[in-house]
Amino acid sequence: MALISNNPAPESLADGSEVQPSVEERRALIDRVARSEQFSRSVRLRDFLLYVGRQSLKDGCPEINEQEIGQKVFGRPTAYDRSQDNIVRVNATELRKRIDSYFATDGAHETLVLEIPRGHYRPVFHQRLASHRDRPAPIEEFPPALPASQGAKSVVPNRRRPYWLALSAAFSILLAIACAALFLQNRMLQRERRPWESKPAIAALWGNFLRSNQQTDIVMPDDSASVVEGITGHPISLGDYLSQDHIRQIQSSDLSADRKADLSEVLHHNLITFGGMLAAQRIIALDPFSQSLRLTASRFYQADAFKRDNAILIGGKKANPWVFLFDGQLNFDLDPSGKLINRHPLAGEQSVYSQTYSQKGPMGYSVVAYFPNPSRTGSTIIIAGTDSDASNAAAEFLTSEDQLQKFRNTLHVDRFPYFEVLLKTSQVSGTSFSSEVIAYRTYPGLQ
Repeated sequence: MALISNNPAPESLADGSEVQPSVEERRALIDRVARSEQFSRSVRLRDFLLYVGRQSLKDGCPEINEQEIGQKVFGRPTAYDRSQDNIVRVNATELRKRIDSYFATDGAHETLVLEIPRGHYRPVFHQRLASHRDRPAPIEEFPPALPASQGAKSVVPNRRRPYWLALSAAFSILLAIACAALFLQNRMLQRERRPWESKPAIAALWGNFLRSNQQTDIVMPDDSASVVEGITGHPISLGDYLSQDHIRQIQSSDLSADRKADLSEVLHHNLITFGGMLAAQRIIALDPFSQSLRLTASRFYQADAFKRDNAILIGGKKANPWVFLFDGQLNFDLDPSGKLINRHPLAGEQSVYSQTYSQKGPMGYSVVAYFPNPSRTGSTIIIAGTDSDASNAAAEFLTSEDQLQKFRNTLHVDRFPYFEVLLKTSQVSGTSFSSEVIAYRTYPGLQ
């Protein structure tokens, strides 16, 4: 099939409007864009483009809505809540950037272009205006012919030409300087927007989460469930949490009516500790302009998103039941009593670590686990501590270039394998928490 760029320029109708491209021309353009380098590493964005593009080719196609794309392209349930799940909007922004990139580079020759206007999802097609290089070269002006009586005299040279040559050279130099300044300014803006890219250890770990077109969900703990579990003494499993059987179990228990009412009131509030919020804030601060990071709560999270996206789980199983999915993999595990269990201690390691208090301040423990997600389509980081301050200290360890670089030197690697780290966290009164690696495990076989 011949490329559209080889076709003659589109004809105009009598009223001056442009002849609309045929369905075949539009379909061929959609397929070329989808096969381009800009979409070679993102199946999800390519599917997004192909779906809305082919829908737009149907006769009488109405506006394509966000709910429809969420279901057809991203596998969301029929009535999913778009206010809690903005995956379509996030990916649409990236899709528009890649389409623009194609027509500015590989598709610069295309005479027919497509775009997805902001606020809409149905592609529109229009003919590209002829570029300056396609225009005929200007006709050079010559000095007027001399009268016949002066035919024997030599022609006087155009003395203005050196002036125009000098002006043109000066303009070229100024343009080059302006381009260089814009390039440097753009580099500086990129560094300001994505400062983590200049930090090798942070980039080695977090690049998978921040560079990827894949969404990363920061799942906050549900400390309401943690409080209820502490009061009743009954652990809440992930199945009971998702089905809300733990609420029905409270109502059918032999607790007093007042106690049931108190527990019901607690569960109606989505409590999150200050340490949990600080931990999330540290992660978001790595790239505050990232469109791939999404903050959500444990009670609003969905199983299909966890199987598809990257995830950061803040809190242990007591506050974030989604950690139960890694129950058989974790060596360092926070049990419901708040103790940190070392399931297979090595020489010099303890089997149990408990939080202690002294005149110098509290000393706790936290675990950081880096694993593939359950469907191995992304990665998961678990941050859990013996209290919320220990969780915050673990997040500080994960977002510190110095501490990550020290850990990377310990492992003797450039790229982090999947791992678990046990941290001892301490605080001297009036100072911030500090953390120290006291044990770790690596899992290169999971790569």
